[in-house]
Order: sequence, then structure tokens, then C-alpha cells
Amino acid sequence: MTEEIIIAGFGGQGVLSMGKILAYSGVMQDQEVTWMPSYGPEMRGGTANVTVIISDDRISSPIIHEYDTAIILNQQSLDKFQDNVKPGGLLLFDPNGIINPPTRTDITIKTIEGAEEAAAMGNPKTFNMIVLGAFLKLKPIVKMENIEKGLMNSLPERHHSLIPLNIKAIEVGMNKVNDYKK
Repeated sequence: MTEEIIIAGFGGQGVLSMGKILAYSGVMQDQEVTWMPSYGPEMRGGTANVTVIISDDRISSPIIHEYDTAIILNQQSLDKFQDNVKPGGLLLFDPNGIINPPTRTDITIKTIEGAEEAAAMGNPKTFNMIVLGAFLKLKPIVKMENIEKGLMNSLPERHHSLIPLNIKAIEVGMNKVNDYKK
């Protein structure tokens, strides 16, 4: 199994954190992993994306231009990356703020109302974990117990009290993923 993923959105949406948690979770399962972030100089509001590869085999290069999965959190990222999803791949996106929806017919397209669900949970910072939960429902490439270990390794110890909230957000995302209706 090899899964090549791009996660893309604005800085401040938890894009890099989501990728890091996914990568750490793969490491906890003794898989080969790469995590390659890319972001602008802005602290918040600039573009951010991360490529994560999780594989049972050695990974020859962290640089890829086609993905098995694209997790998209804003219009600019959808415009930039939807054509880079391999035929038969997965495009998962939050429709909040999407004006020009995806047009591909050769991939699976799903939505997750991450921003809306995070607001319903009363904590906008859970947004990225809700989206991660939707992805894991569609492609359970890492076990939930390893996600928890990934959270422990990627969050500073002072934030470990938030791990149960993050796990709850992942569970919400798993239960709220939707088919894309054009």
C-alpha cells in the first residue's frame, strides 16, 4: 500500500498539522513516511500545503506531482490541485467558500462541512481534525490508536489535554462525510 496525499488550504487552517499527525500516525504503524510542507511567508491567510506519502515500501522521492488523494480547504487550492489527482483517486473538500466546484468526472469526489461542524462543536480549531476524520473514513490507512499516538507526538505536551477533543472531532468527521452533488 502506498498513499500519496496533498492537503492544501490557507495558513491557519491546520493544513500542516493535519499532515504531520497523519505522518506520525504512519510512523507509529512502522510504515515509511514523508512529510513535505510548502507555505508562503504569511503567518495566517497565506497559502499552505503539505504532501504526505505513507507506504509499506521505501519511498523513492517526497516530490510528486500526482496524488491518490487531494484534501482541499479553499478555492485557490482546488483550482491548483484538482487536476493533479490521479484518475480513480479521491478529492475531498470543504465546500465553505468554494465558488467554482470541482469538474472532474474520473475521480471520487466527497465533501465534508468541516467549518460548519467545528462551529457546531463550539471550537473552530477542530476544523482540521474533522476533515482528517472524513479522510480516514474514506481511506482508513492508519488505525485510530495510531492517530492518538500521532497527536501525542505532534502536539506540545501543554496541549495534550486537547487530545480527547481532537479524537471527538475526528469521529464527527467520520460520521459527516458526504457524496458530492453537482
